[in-house]
Amino acid sequence: MHFNYNPLATIASLQIGELGYIAEEALEHIPLKLLEMGCLPGAEVRLVQVAPLQDPLYIYINGSHLAIRKDTASKISILKESFVDE
Repeated sequence: MHFNYNPLATIASLQIGELGYIAEEALEHIPLKLLEMGCLPGAEVRLVQVAPLQDPLYIYINGSHLAIRKDTASKISILKESFVDE
């Protein structure tokens, strides 16, 4: 078994409980405030909850829970894990 990564995903495309890793290409789209909170390339991000009207998204990253706007989340590309048996 090994991992395949989907580089075209964004934080907004995660399903609840799913995780991914912030891609290097996302750096220019991450607001400074989120960078200061640990949303850096390579950081593991997990979707915890989605608000009733689908905005904001509640994520867990680097030991912190953050609420981010869906518009912002859709601009931050991630590497999404998928398991492959061989």
